[in-house]
Amino acid sequence: MMTRSRRVFATALGAASLGAVLSGCAPIMIGTAAVGVLVATDRRTSGAQLEDETIQLRAAGRIRESVGDRVHVNVNSYNRQVLLTGEVPNAQDRQLVEQIVSRVENVRAIVNELGVMGNSTLTQRSSDSLITGRVKAAMVDAKDIFANSFKVVTERGTTYLMGRVTQREANRATEITRSISGVQRVVRVLEIISEEELQRTLPQEPPRPAASAPRP
Repeated sequence: MMTRSRRVFATALGAASLGAVLSGCAPIMIGTAAVGVLVATDRRTSGAQLEDETIQLRAAGRIRESVGDRVHVNVNSYNRQVLLTGEVPNAQDRQLVEQIVSRVENVRAIVNELGVMGNSTLTQRSSDSLITGRVKAAMVDAKDIFANSFKVVTERGTTYLMGRVTQREANRATEITRSISGVQRVVRVLEIISEEELQRTLPQEPPRPAASAPRP
């Protein structure tokens, strides 16, 4: 059985590898079986999941082409709502990055959380990744919410929660996140759905075969 510390590390590693980060680091490959499980339990449609991946890749590429290395921008998309985090040197670049992303196909909304300041250090980014891993592990341990229904992003100690969840799940996830060491602030970038809609998104159990009548 995986120990808690190993699970936290594995979750943090996954969080660091999946984000569309303009840091120049090579991506880490994930097994196709694991990806299949994540897709199957995601509350977005398969089409929306593909669109989000495409949005992240296109936005990251266009930002890199336009502003190069003078900015550090993380692009995360959930159900075509884009969260921008990181640092830019001035307000003009902050607005420019948002304009670039707004022109990417299928983007329906942008939450611009870019800070006007110097780029974060490798130590700060490693700490953020560790915090993200702790939050995800705590959600798994909680067992009263679906951890995979949330995308967790941490930037300079602020943790962002993305996903399609009920108000009950949003409140519980916020409570869990605030209890994690290192989290300074929680920002919810969530799409709230009703409990009825949640039930419709859950996998339905196949009907059980009727019991055969006993032979005389």
